[in-house]
Amino acid sequence: MKTPQRLEEAIKKLYLAYHDNELHPECCKSCAVGNILDRTDSWQHLSDHHGSLKLNYLGNVHQMLNRRFNGYTPQELLHVEATFLSACGYQLPFKRYHKRPENPQDKEVLFNGLCAVITLLCQLDNVTNVMDYTKLFEVKNNQPKYTLTY
Repeated sequence: MKTPQRLEEAIKKLYLAYHDNELHPECCKSCAVGNILDRTDSWQHLSDHHGSLKLNYLGNVHQMLNRRFNGYTPQELLHVEATFLSACGYQLPFKRYHKRPENPQDKEVLFNGLCAVITLLCQLDNVTNVMDYTKLFEVKNNQPKYTLTY
């Protein structure tokens, strides 16, 4: 099965952001959606609260017009961001006094967020989760069912 272009591009951008230390859940340009949208923050105007799944007036207009941002609808973008924040340990919607991770840029915190986002992105495109490694551990007749290729 061929991977949709928007999924491939999103994963590539998130991968680079993670390894270049340019991923930060509290910055609209450096969060999951900010990176998917080429490190821009214009997406934040689609909702009134960071991490909310509710589109505001502007977000609803874009959604009704079927506008897409790097292939994603406004509602999909809000879902991606809420998934990322939640998996990183944030109470949603994100506000100063709500629960948040002690160190939001901890690699383990960010990795948990990325795994959840990539799982969601695959679901949105009806693609098998690229992060699913369980097949590597399947056995048949006491032998690995699949082999790794290098």
